Amino acid sequence: MWNFPLLPEVASTFAGQVDAVFFALTALSVLFSAIICVAIIYFAVKYRRGSKADRSNPVHTSLKLELSWSIIPFILGLGIFVWATIIYVNMYTMPKGDALKINVVAKQWMWKFQHPNGRREINDLHVPTGRPVELTMTSQDVIHSFFVPAFRAKRDVLPGRVSTAWFEATKPGKYHLFCAEYCGTEHSLMGGTVHVMEPQAYQEWLTTGNASSETPVQAGERLFNSYGCAVCHGRQSTFRAPKVEGLFGSQVKLKDGNTVTADEQYLRESILHSQAKIVAGYDPV
Repeated sequence: MWNFPLLPEVASTFAGQVDAVFFALTALSVLFSAIICVAIIYFAVKYRRGSKADRSNPVHTSLKLELSWSIIPFILGLGIFVWATIIYVNMYTMPKGDALKINVVAKQWMWKFQHPNGRREINDLHVPTGRPVELTMTSQDVIHSFFVPAFRAKRDVLPGRVSTAWFEATKPGKYHLFCAEYCGTEHSLMGGTVHVMEPQAYQEWLTTGNASSETPVQAGERLFNSYGCAVCHGRQSTFRAPKVEGLFGSQVKLKDGNTVTADEQYLRESILHSQAKIVAGYDPV
């Protein structure tokens, strides 16, 4: 059983901004609810049975009053919308610079992480403070959702697709990690811990323990050769097939005339469904 306060502590760059929007919406809701409640009570008392209030129903109109109760809520609502949209866009726009890139694989019922040097973790994620952390995530089976309440960070993790998310932790400590999408009978047990460390402590942790002797790039090259992919797609291949050297991040022209960027999503789709997007000049033979 996970136990945490109703409002988790603020431990990331955007957590305070998200909370500010939440409290602003709560305050406005309380304000207008109070105004309406007071008005209901006032009229209920004034026009109660037996009171001497005027019930002749005279017709009164006030253009200023009607404009006020229409324009003021509209401006407040639009202001909240713009404010929240700016925060949302910033939260889902990957930062430029030296972000720590971590690969994430969700599986019933665990979270698997791999750091740039090859070190792997299950249900535990170690990250440094003061540095953006970029997560590249996919699922091996069903839909999951990566959720760290203290960071106010949540992103769905889908099978057959690559999703990304980022956060920047600001306070060392241990924070709960959840799957926020029902994923099966043991969904409630699919949790973990994010360990936020000082940069120096993180580097010391990263270079000790079960770090792999090969980087993800080296591991990918080994698999590329061992599974025979290089026979057709390698640099020295004599077969007429698209070459993968220098492919990542480039623009690929397709048979239908469209152009796509060779990103993680495109490469994964091409591996799993080779004829989903046919490269121009390479008909499926």
